[in-house]
Amino acid sequence: MICKTIFRVLTYLLIPVVVALLISNSVLIWLNTQRTPQCPAHQVNSDQPANHRENSAVFADLSAEEILQVRDYMSKIPGMKISFEPSSPPSADYLYMIELSLAKKQEVLHYLDGDGPKPKREATAVVFYGSKKFIKEYVVGPLPNPSYHRDVTVERYKREIPFTARPVTSQEYILMDLFMLHVLKPVSTLLYDSFGITPSSYSVYYESMPRGLKSGDRQSWITLCRDEEGYYIHPVGFEILIDHQSTNFSSWHVIKVLYNGQYFNSLLELKQKYEDGTVEKIIYKPVPNYASLKPKKKPTGVGPQQYYVQGKRFSIKNNNIVYLDWSFAFGLSTVRGMRVFDVRFRGERIIYELSVQEAKSVYGSVTPNIMLTKFLDNSLSMGACVYELVRGVDCPYSATFIDTFHFMDTGVPRRLRNSICVFEHDMGQPLRRHFSEIVYNSYGGLANSALVFRTITAIANYDYIWDFIFYQSGSVEAKVHASGYIQSSFLMNDNFQFGHQVAENTTGNIHTHFLNFKVDLDVLGVKNVFQTKDMEFVNVSLPWMPEHHAMIPQLVEKQIQTEQEAALRFDAKTPRYLHIASNQTNRWGHQRSYRLQVFSNTGDHLPESQAEEKAMSWARYKVAITQHKDLEQGSSSLYNQHDMWDPAVDFSKYIEDNEPIENEDLVAWVTTGFLHIPHSEDIPNTVTVGNGGGVLLRPHNYFDEDPSIHSADGVYIDPGTEESCENNRMACLAQETCSPILEPFTYHGFD
Repeated sequence: MICKTIFRVLTYLLIPVVVALLISNSVLIWLNTQRTPQCPAHQVNSDQPANHRENSAVFADLSAEEILQVRDYMSKIPGMKISFEPSSPPSADYLYMIELSLAKKQEVLHYLDGDGPKPKREATAVVFYGSKKFIKEYVVGPLPNPSYHRDVTVERYKREIPFTARPVTSQEYILMDLFMLHVLKPVSTLLYDSFGITPSSYSVYYESMPRGLKSGDRQSWITLCRDEEGYYIHPVGFEILIDHQSTNFSSWHVIKVLYNGQYFNSLLELKQKYEDGTVEKIIYKPVPNYASLKPKKKPTGVGPQQYYVQGKRFSIKNNNIVYLDWSFAFGLSTVRGMRVFDVRFRGERIIYELSVQEAKSVYGSVTPNIMLTKFLDNSLSMGACVYELVRGVDCPYSATFIDTFHFMDTGVPRRLRNSICVFEHDMGQPLRRHFSEIVYNSYGGLANSALVFRTITAIANYDYIWDFIFYQSGSVEAKVHASGYIQSSFLMNDNFQFGHQVAENTTGNIHTHFLNFKVDLDVLGVKNVFQTKDMEFVNVSLPWMPEHHAMIPQLVEKQIQTEQEAALRFDAKTPRYLHIASNQTNRWGHQRSYRLQVFSNTGDHLPESQAEEKAMSWARYKVAITQHKDLEQGSSSLYNQHDMWDPAVDFSKYIEDNEPIENEDLVAWVTTGFLHIPHSEDIPNTVTVGNGGGVLLRPHNYFDEDPSIHSADGVYIDPGTEESCENNRMACLAQETCSPILEPFTYHGFD
């Protein structure tokens, strides 16, 4: 009893003491925080002031004001009744898209290099003529205050574009939802008993692309899914093929039905046989939502964070970025996505254009929807599918974010907040280093800090993370990683030849990812050549012992003369070194060049015997080199997906004329990607690790030495200087402690 009393007294005495200690410690921490200076927002004491190029505006995306000017001009053209309202029916003449029309390269170069006038600023306007059943592209200008328009459809595509090649608009999707609600009424009981699906969920589906089997078709296989987050991996055993080719909604009709692996000519036939008991039925079984991305463990941790001790070393002004020795203009094509222009290192232009071109996937399955699926993401406008990036996850917390605008099936300019991020990043390994203790003791190294320019496209089920990375060694990397949900099909007996079971009644289907970049290198001007280098073993006699021989590697060099010779197919052996070179030489007499180093693990390309292959013929080639032409702006188009059999752009035609490529303005078209055989770890969704590809543009005899030796980040240590800051800023880092300035976390992605 006495012990209990003493224990209570001590407890009552200790509680105030503990509280007092906690308060005093909190005060000390707060005082210490107040004494710690805040890190500067921008670099201090820089020996490389940011000199922004005002003329980069020639590449700037259209502003919201310019988009409105073009929209209003197009809607008021005498004799034309062009609507810009997204609710316009398919039979209307509808202004679908407005984006920047790039000026001709030579005009831009004359302007950038100081001896030419500023090119006219113009826009491209895409109109779907429902009343006449064709598509037109117009160049509209000058901006601001447009006063003319010019039909450039035939000029760009050498033909008219049929109306059935148009992407599906938001209004057409609304009509498809209404159609589904109407036609599925007779089988509502079947859908509920088999899958637990009610009429409110009839609009939860994914559809096949391309939409048909020949030019002029507009037929879509539609797969119903459970109404769950991540519905792409909740397919049910019910698909219908609808014909929505007519602009008259009342003419749409069902062509075929699939239920539990059995085909029917109509929904009424299915209903009758289901009620008669002559159909093998599916019995609904509730399953948990294995597709939810909500963490299964309460988030309590925060990973390592980077901050800028001396302030940010990059500067953004309008559409121009300066970072250490680098400068470039940037933009976001509505159709193709991320791009940069006029990329310079130490003031010298290396790249005129580096841009994303196209992403394609070809699927395998026993179910009709996935069996026919061959996605071309341009049709969904990759640049319009960039959404707000999440601070601290999609990009480092301290990144700088940029808004973009687009007009694609929206009626008004749509602002996409924080859809681009820019940050300097420690890549996690030294850019170069060496430790020596033989003969001479020293250490020299350089941390690999690089600038990352990033956006992420979320196109239906897949997310692509696109990076352009600028290194202090003069290299540029274009890289892509994939995440998001796999496209799946309902489990059937013979599905496993096309994938693995990944969840309840769900097969993850085998598919390819091919991703295409345009690389317009200008190495010391526009007169360049394409060279390859590789090795071969040769048997040589030893000079000091001629009777003995050794096999040693020897350099093999070749200069390629024509486009067809420079079209390097995936299924052929490719030289390991590919160069765009100048005829100028470095100090050591070697041609100054940039190397294209491709990282890829693609599957096989669709056989050329298939009619749809022409729409994706760029994927035949790991690298293809062509003469630059202003009318060969892209490897694909907005229209290829929906008319794959007679595509608006067939990349192989760029090579057919087999033009010479010696001492010409050259463009490299680079394809990378990976084969994806889905597995159980793709549930709930795919991780980026190992799922991607890219191309590295590396200087090769371009400089006389590695330019990073001039970096202010260099570290050098020799005996007696271990603690000196003279050649090692790391030695003084502890004395330069500062408190990072963190922006408040915000997110507007659902606005």
